Amino acid sequence: MTTDNLRNIPVLGKLWEQIEAMPPPVIEDSLLLRILVQLLVIVGIVATDVAAEEAQNLWAVPVSIVGATWSWYRRRDRNVAAKFCIAIGMLVALFAFFSRLVGELNDTRLVLAQLLIQLQVLHSFDLPRRKDLGYSMVIGLILLGVAATLSQTLTFGPLLLLFLALALPTLVLDYRSRLGFSKVEDRKHSVEGKEKKNNWSLFAATLSPKYFGWLLLITVGLGLTIFAFLPRLPGYQLRTFPVSAPIQYQGEFDSRSILNPGYVRGGNEKGTGGGRGRNPDKGPGEVDSTFYYGFNQRINQNLRGEMKPQVVMRVRSQAAGFWRVLGFDKYTGQGWEISRNEQAQKLTRPRWSYQFYLNPFPNAPRTQEVIQSYTIVAPMPNLIPALNKPRELYFPSPEAAIDAEGGLRAPAELGEGVTYTVISNVPFRDRSLLGKTGTNYPKNIRNFYLDVPPKIAQKVREKTEEILAARTRVAQSDRPIDSPYEKALYLAQYLKQNPNYKIEKALPYLEEGEDLVQAFLFGYKNTQDGKKVTGGYPDHFSTVLTIMLRSVGIPARLVGGFDTGEFNPFTGYYVVKNTDAFLMTEVYFPNNGWFAFNPIPGYPLIPASVEDNQTFSALQSFWQWIAGWLPTPLRSGLDSVIGFVIGWISLIVGWFLGQFAKGWVGLFTGLIAAIAFGFIGWLIWQVWRKWRHRRWLAKLPPVEGVYQEMLKDLASRGFAKQKAQTPLEYAEAMRGNHATDEAEVIDEVSQAYVRWKYGGEAGNLNQLRQLVENLRRSHLKKLKKRWF
Repeated sequence: MTTDNLRNIPVLGKLWEQIEAMPPPVIEDSLLLRILVQLLVIVGIVATDVAAEEAQNLWAVPVSIVGATWSWYRRRDRNVAAKFCIAIGMLVALFAFFSRLVGELNDTRLVLAQLLIQLQVLHSFDLPRRKDLGYSMVIGLILLGVAATLSQTLTFGPLLLLFLALALPTLVLDYRSRLGFSKVEDRKHSVEGKEKKNNWSLFAATLSPKYFGWLLLITVGLGLTIFAFLPRLPGYQLRTFPVSAPIQYQGEFDSRSILNPGYVRGGNEKGTGGGRGRNPDKGPGEVDSTFYYGFNQRINQNLRGEMKPQVVMRVRSQAAGFWRVLGFDKYTGQGWEISRNEQAQKLTRPRWSYQFYLNPFPNAPRTQEVIQSYTIVAPMPNLIPALNKPRELYFPSPEAAIDAEGGLRAPAELGEGVTYTVISNVPFRDRSLLGKTGTNYPKNIRNFYLDVPPKIAQKVREKTEEILAARTRVAQSDRPIDSPYEKALYLAQYLKQNPNYKIEKALPYLEEGEDLVQAFLFGYKNTQDGKKVTGGYPDHFSTVLTIMLRSVGIPARLVGGFDTGEFNPFTGYYVVKNTDAFLMTEVYFPNNGWFAFNPIPGYPLIPASVEDNQTFSALQSFWQWIAGWLPTPLRSGLDSVIGFVIGWISLIVGWFLGQFAKGWVGLFTGLIAAIAFGFIGWLIWQVWRKWRHRRWLAKLPPVEGVYQEMLKDLASRGFAKQKAQTPLEYAEAMRGNHATDEAEVIDEVSQAYVRWKYGGEAGNLNQLRQLVENLRRSHLKKLKKRWF
């Protein structure tokens, strides 16, 4: 069938006419714009690999450069064969994407980024128009956004700044291309017979290095300011949480097994169990420099030495907290062990989901859901850190386990790159409520958390009662401390602040049969110089507090985990090191559950929890960095002021957000409040603008001040003066929009301004002011007639 026959078919004929009527594509000839766009794409690709800490997509950089080069030389050709090849390649990339997607359903960001990179590489072979270059710019921006969500370190920061530095001139050239300036400049250079270098000269004229530097600095400063003041509102709208690829392990999962590479397997230094660590589980020894000794079924507190700092994980959490690992119930005299280790329950998840259900029934009267995502940076034991009271676990293994003390376990050691998510029902800490709980403890609590070795029980109890009685005498009160919560609080504070019990790094080893708590409170036996040594290592404080509480009938246990770590406001992650690991005491309160106390000097008495507001965490971290450079008196004063301001802002934001959770009434209340605040803000803004304008007019020469006042009045009516207009051109243009008397006033004031500006004639200033005032009154009279 010929082309003429196709045109005779009614539908196809009209379609053919529309295709022929379409204007030919406008070719983009700006080489500089193409180079900048290609650099944006390269930065996006590199940023994705840097954020993912993998070099999987670097091949795309040279291939996309080849494609962009080929597209430049073939930009005026139809390239039909290339388009068919590109379409086939895109289908292959889509098939590969779905194949990879099956194994990474819980974190598809990197898979989607790889698909986008592959599509961009194919797309780079066909970039004739500016619109095609615009698609590449958007792809580069999307890749940078994906990298931002993947990034956990500040390595992403320089790439972000580089992208911004490239994007500014790219947008300028793209805008000029939209207006057609480059083609006008081409014709101008052709007529004048000059060398065709318009792209580079146009760029230099439009965005000089000085102007570009100021623009970049202002953009970065404004962005950082918005970032610092941006509220961090706790809330996850999506319930698909990041989880890494499945963990590979051999054999059957033994839920009783704890794999800590820092401990010698089998309990001896020859490592009969295949361990590679140096921590013996009993007797004198040196701590392993990498792996914390407190993460094992049985821990030995007769070890000496220190660990070398090393980042072990990064945590993104809705609230700061103690990343709990495991708990101990049985005191051995020189350490602790998990007495019911064989009762660890094995958990399985469905094949189609990474979700484990753990403990759906919290025993505290009030809890808050906190979502945490963990990324392991260095090898760790097979113990899974999580905030208190984990409810759901999203973990990349088909099995997991939970022990009697609430610790989570994996089938294998946690290797570098493992990512998982935990949802915890963290209980609120209400001091008044906990102080009224009483001592009606369940049988299972009394059986396991009140045990004290008989040989030290009486001596420790007498010491504990003596401390509590002394507190009553100091307070000059006839009423003793009878609340378990207040006793735990005071004893923890006593150990933390008592000068007799300090952290001792040069601590002698415990002799065989010597008790750690007794040595801590009353002195070690084998001191070299014969002097009495009390106190101990930081973790010893927690052991002593736990046994002291048990000696007076308060159930307590020892728990190990990681401190919150250092919060990075730019990435939103808590960076946790192996040296952040420590032990502290948990105390049981009937009908409320377990709550932690930290007696270690240098740590907060109450660990961070959901009570701490994280809304302005970035601003708080930035202020702490600034405050470190200020004198102490000035810092204290500013702390009070800033704390007061931030407190009120947080209170207002919290109240506003809380209204939306109260149904329709709360919704309308919140909207009305938002509109009212907006109106007040607008009024303040208008007053400030008027004050600033009056201040500006007062600084001007008198004639220029009168002229600028007239321009502002006319601009408020919709007759703003264009920058390209001279004063006399503007006055002439106003004749067609105003009455004759008003036009004469505008012309006279403009003439006076020109005579002053270029001739130095001051003129009659009072007369000029009266003319401007008459002009304003004339406009007001017209408005009154129109309204009434």
